[in-house]
Amino acid sequence: MSDYNKKLIMEDGTEYLGFGFGADKEAVCEIVFNTSMAGYQEIISDPSYTDQAIVMSYPLIGNYGITDEDFESKMINLGALIVREVNESPSNFRFTRTLSELLEDSDVPGIYGVDTRKLVRSIRDHGSRKVLITSIDTTLEDGLKKLAETELPRDQVKRCSSKKRWYARTSNPKFNVVAIDCGMKMNIVRELNAHGCNVTVVPYDTPAEEIMKMNPDGLFISNGPGDPEDVPEVIDTLKALKGQLPMFGICLGHQLIALSYGAKTYKLKFGHRGGNHPVKDLATGKIEITSQNHSYAVDDNTVEGTGLKVSHINLLDNTVEGLASEDGKVFSVQYHPESAPGPQDSTYLFDRFISNMSK
Repeated sequence: MSDYNKKLIMEDGTEYLGFGFGADKEAVCEIVFNTSMAGYQEIISDPSYTDQAIVMSYPLIGNYGITDEDFESKMINLGALIVREVNESPSNFRFTRTLSELLEDSDVPGIYGVDTRKLVRSIRDHGSRKVLITSIDTTLEDGLKKLAETELPRDQVKRCSSKKRWYARTSNPKFNVVAIDCGMKMNIVRELNAHGCNVTVVPYDTPAEEIMKMNPDGLFISNGPGDPEDVPEVIDTLKALKGQLPMFGICLGHQLIALSYGAKTYKLKFGHRGGNHPVKDLATGKIEITSQNHSYAVDDNTVEGTGLKVSHINLLDNTVEGLASEDGKVFSVQYHPESAPGPQDSTYLFDRFISNMSK
C-alpha cells in the first residue's frame, strides 16, 4: 500500500491518516457521523449536510455507485466525506458514476483508510466540532492555527434554498401546497405529489402575504441545514400565518415552527443521524424506527404555554421528536417520514397533513 497522502486534524490535536479521493482540496468543516448502512447517495445530496464533514460508520461505501434518479437535490453541498473503505468498481446495473467521480465533479474532498470506528466514538464522546481535511504534509501546528482562525458559516439556508418559485404538479390534484424551501429533499415533494398535492416550492425568505396570494390549502416547512435561529425570515413568516393554514414541518421546519410559537431550541452534543432511531408516538403508543439528520432539538422545558404540545419523543435520549397544536392544524416532526431508501414507518404523517387540509 502506498504512503498516506491526506489527514484529518481535530481541534483537540488528534490526527487521523488516510488517502484522498474526490476533489483534491483542503477544507474546514463541522464533523458529524451517520450510522446508515445504505443510502449514501441520498445522504450526501441532502442539503441538511451543507458544509459538514460526514463520517460514515458503515465500513464500505460506494459499492453500488451513483444513480442519476436517486439524488435528493441538484447540488452537493456537504463539506467532505470520510469513510473506511471506498469502492471504485460498483456492482449495480443502474450506476452512472462512481462516488469518487461525483465528489470530484462537485468539488468535495474525501478521505478513506481512516479508523472510522475510533473517529465515531470520538465524536460521540466529545461532540461535533471543527475538523481540517488537509495534505499529509500539513504540520499539526499549522493545522490547529487554521482551525482556530476559520469561522464556520451560518448562511447555509440562504445558499441551498431555491432562488425562485418552482412547481411540482401531479395528475388529478386534490390540494395545493406551498412548501418553504430551507434545503428541501426531493423525496418530500414526491410524497406530497403521491398524496394528491400540487406543490409550489418557494424560497425561504418568501413573505407571508405572497404565500397567501397563492391561495394554498396547506403550508409545508422543509428540512435544512444549520441553526434554526439563523433563519428569522421563516420564523416571522410562520408567526404571520399562524392559524390561517394547516402547517406541517419536518426537521428544521419542526424547529422553526417551535420558535415561531415561542419555544426554544438548543444544539445537541453530536446530533441524530442515521436510519435507526426509535421514536414513540405519545397519542398511540406506537414505536417508529426513523431516519434522522439534525444537530439541534426543541427544548421540552419551553413548550408548555406556547399552544404546542409534545407529540413524539426519542426513546434513546428522550428529546422532543414531534409537536402539535391543540387545534390540530399544525404539527411537526424532527425526523424524516419521507426517508429514502427508508425506513418507511412514518409515512402516515403525510396522511395526517392531508386530513388537516380536508377539514
